[in-house]
Amino acid sequence: MRKFLVILDDSRECLNAMRFAAMRAAKTGGGVEILAVIPPEEFNHWIGVSDIMRQETRERINAHFEVFSKWMRDRQGIHPKLVIREGEPVPEILEQVRDDPKIGVLVLGAGTDKKGPGPLISQLTKSSGSLPIPITIVPGDLSKERLDAIT
Repeated sequence: MRKFLVILDDSRECLNAMRFAAMRAAKTGGGVEILAVIPPEEFNHWIGVSDIMRQETRERINAHFEVFSKWMRDRQGIHPKLVIREGEPVPEILEQVRDDPKIGVLVLGAGTDKKGPGPLISQLTKSSGSLPIPITIVPGDLSKERLDAIT
């Protein structure tokens, strides 16, 4: 079964990427893997404080995952898997792709502000020619109806 890998972060565009991945998986008989990457700079504190912050970050990720997971199960019949990694986002995404040969497509949401599509898209498209899987970039301002029509 081919899986769609989608990145869970605090961006608004993450929502459309989640929707797209779930809709495509449902219509193609695939699965969804949700990856959350905890950057190392979030824990540059004393060890005790760092451990508490790491735990709080994991709890926040799990809470967000539960919201997306419930929607995917209830609306699309998809049961996503959550993976949490720690490190720099782009290398961790690439490592996850290498670690799971069932991942067939990386789905990213594009930002809609004047700063550009977002740091992940900017960084990953630079090396897209050598990636082992295709990237699908979902515009952050697509409506639910338009997403449904194109999936």
